Amino acid sequence: MKAFLVAGEASGDRLGGALMEGLTQLAPNTTFQGVGGPLMAEHGLSSLFPMHELSVMGIVEVLPKYRHLRRRMIQTADACLAAKPDVLITIDSPDFGLRVAARVRAADPSIRTVHYVAPSVWAWRPGRAAKMARHVDQVLALLPFEPPYMEAAGMRCDFVGHPVVSEPRATDTDIAAFRAQHDLGDAPILLVLPGSRASELKRLAAPFGAALHDLSARRPDLTFVLPVATGLEQSARELTAHWPSTLRLENPTKTQKIAAFAAADAALAASGTVSLELAAADTPMVIAYDMSWLSWQIMSRAALIDTVTLVNLIEGRNIVPEFLGPACQPGPIAAALDDLLSDPDAQRPALRRTMTALGEGGTPPGLRAAQAVLDGFPASLFS
Repeated sequence: MKAFLVAGEASGDRLGGALMEGLTQLAPNTTFQGVGGPLMAEHGLSSLFPMHELSVMGIVEVLPKYRHLRRRMIQTADACLAAKPDVLITIDSPDFGLRVAARVRAADPSIRTVHYVAPSVWAWRPGRAAKMARHVDQVLALLPFEPPYMEAAGMRCDFVGHPVVSEPRATDTDIAAFRAQHDLGDAPILLVLPGSRASELKRLAAPFGAALHDLSARRPDLTFVLPVATGLEQSARELTAHWPSTLRLENPTKTQKIAAFAAADAALAASGTVSLELAAADTPMVIAYDMSWLSWQIMSRAALIDTVTLVNLIEGRNIVPEFLGPACQPGPIAAALDDLLSDPDAQRPALRRTMTALGEGGTPPGLRAAQAVLDGFPASLFS
């Protein structure tokens, strides 16, 4: 089988890597082309261009890069058509991936189209499901309540769970080694996660830093740990130079990152998939995020829900504190972190229930996603 995959950011790269691993296990003759990051490269994908070019978030933030993104979209669709794959799988990043799918479907309806990660039509812009159905055959959903929304629009939808539930967990030995390596002793740790995009780091560095100063005054024994993604090292040094004393983990290995997450007593994080990584590590959190004024005005008016954190959505109540848009202010953030550090166990039952709801303990989500994709084809294709 020939698969053409398109991912546009780190979370999609993770999903794509797990899916590719599952496809290789179930259909060893599968070949891959498309756009992806380092995790997908580990499974045999040579990306058409660097995936980070597509990692732009926010309505207003996309505008300056629109022409470049459109050129990349056309290039990707044309490459897919030239490859003549059995299946096109677009992964998350719907504004880019679904445009690729629409262009491919218009030119060659014989190519089966799958979109991995159901757009959050339950959160905003519910009409997207009907528009998707014009050029998407199947949706792979991460959340258990999503299939009915997609199926109502006429697409097959399979709940496959989230790969975070089957990723390695840090052991007590890993945690002890992390603390020893960085001479942390028994000091309480706050993990600080202002996002994996340069734009997020630039926007959140100031309010996060001010919140840390406030919190440091309340809790002088607290140690701050900042994992820094590849490519953001210099920016992180410059933008966080005014922060209280902070341990920067530049380009941490996966093992180091997992150990840091598990070692932390609590975390301050930007919204996104990282909330699930924290839940998997059993690390309670406060979520804060800001964007341009215009993006916030558009998003807040279109929203159908009052939370962006998956733990809250699955739990059905806002157990994880959020400070979004104009509410992303240092004082309230610091106060919420102070409360959280006083009673970190309050969140943990909800974190564990979230992992169970997302498929922890069952078939690995990447394998479930691969099986769902293969179910749409005759078995002879894989022999």
